[in-house]
Amino acid sequence: MAHTDIRATGWIRVLPPALRPYALLARLDRPIGTWLLFLPGLWGILLPGGVAPWERVRLIALFAIGSLVMRSAGCVVNDMWDRDLDRQVERTRGRPLASGALRMRHAAAFLILLLAAGLAVLLALDPLCWALGVGSLVLVGLYPLAKRVTWWPQLVMGFTFGFGAPMGYAAATGRIDATALLLYAAAILWDLGFDTVYGFQDMEDDALIGVKSTSRMVAAYPRRFVAACYALTLVALLGAGALARLGMAFFVVLILPAFLLSWQVRSLDIGSPARCLALFRSNREVGLAVSLAILAGRVAL
Repeated sequence: MAHTDIRATGWIRVLPPALRPYALLARLDRPIGTWLLFLPGLWGILLPGGVAPWERVRLIALFAIGSLVMRSAGCVVNDMWDRDLDRQVERTRGRPLASGALRMRHAAAFLILLLAAGLAVLLALDPLCWALGVGSLVLVGLYPLAKRVTWWPQLVMGFTFGFGAPMGYAAATGRIDATALLLYAAAILWDLGFDTVYGFQDMEDDALIGVKSTSRMVAAYPRRFVAACYALTLVALLGAGALARLGMAFFVVLILPAFLLSWQVRSLDIGSPARCLALFRSNREVGLAVSLAILAGRVAL
């Protein structure tokens, strides 16, 4: 069977045929991307003190909706840019634009709808988030171009997906400070690590069509590179927790995501696309464990 991460099964199968390509274009068959976009925002909402519990709940709900909508929008933009490249890669040739199931005008109309929904969520946040939201859109638009001009598209992805960390912090506090920036650094480094693991799936096809990737660049020393990304992630999280004056419980519970990240490094096999995909998906549990550590440190105060 050809390697693909498309899952046109489960609840996707019961959708009307006309809607299935849109669900696949938005990657609704693979919610892991929404989780990975949402979790840094959750960190940012939970980290600062002095925020009313119900306000945190409201922000978490808004960020959950916004993550679903904006992750979908990002996927549409990515596939509009990459439709010709996707036809040449085994894992992606079944995507709706690459396969011809949808045309560009369909994708453009869907994108406008998603952006309108994202704008509605953004307007419900602190005004500082409005300016940050414009910056995030620039990153969403630039990310698909990165693989054409740099060996660090996974780092660009980190800046893009990790942007929820300062957004969540700003939504909760109305400011950006050193704590928010350290948390953003943690999210960027974490994303760089797991997206490099994800990119190991496509190295052969990327080499054939001339697409650059951090995964190809570090293929001679994959475990050392991913381990360095994850180690620096933990250092940045420790710094953010210290600046936020979290309780000792944060530092104790942070052992759990540290263990999960070290397990990923030990289990990495770049010759197995299925293994790389499974390790990539396991980062949902890592992000939730970091959230648990932050919550423990905040509650313990």
